[in-house]
Amino acid sequence: MSLPTLTYPLSSQNQRVAGYEIPGDEHPRIYSTENLLSSSEMDELIKAAYRQIFHEQQMLKSTRQTCLESQLRAGQITVKQFIAGLATSDPFRRLNYDSNNNYRFVQLCIQRILGREVFNEREKLAWSTVLATQGLKKFIDLLLDSQEYQDNFNDSTVPYQRRRILPQRDLGALPFNRIARYGEHYRQQLAELSDRYLGSSQEKPYELFIGGMALVIFAALFLTLGSLAGLN
Repeated sequence: MSLPTLTYPLSSQNQRVAGYEIPGDEHPRIYSTENLLSSSEMDELIKAAYRQIFHEQQMLKSTRQTCLESQLRAGQITVKQFIAGLATSDPFRRLNYDSNNNYRFVQLCIQRILGREVFNEREKLAWSTVLATQGLKKFIDLLLDSQEYQDNFNDSTVPYQRRRILPQRDLGALPFNRIARYGEHYRQQLAELSDRYLGSSQEKPYELFIGGMALVIFAALFLTLGSLAGLN
């Protein structure tokens, strides 16, 4: 028997504010299959889906799901099903789920699938409970089947970061693709390992410099003594 999803308050965020401004370069481009797409337009849509779910630093040959791509091109699956396939694929699990705790993974998935930041720590806890008790696939399915996803992206639109810019603000929300994939604890561990490695490696050039200088001095003395011996 699965636990009921915890309730959490909905805080005011950019995407919950109605937009009246004229779209510009700061606004996301919408990729959808609602209209018949050419081959190149479908390529762009697929790239946008990979960019949204995996982000730029994870768009590698090893993350491609060619079978899903073929099904999408042939109209056998919807964009929503394609997103579901990417978010439950082995590369996504390895690059995001295996390298983060449940709270951080929940935050990443809400950003990439629902196109917004988590409302609060209570929402992280609620979805982390779902993830821990019902598994990754069920968690992804619940996000995709939510009314929020359906209202904003339906079955045919690639998710995107909603309402990042507000006209009355000097600075908008930070783009999700610029936010670190790993949590703060994991980044701290990486920093400590980096400092330890750099600290040990910095000693080696100094040692090499001292050894090289000693070798040069020894060679100079040897040549000088040899020259003096030849003169005698």
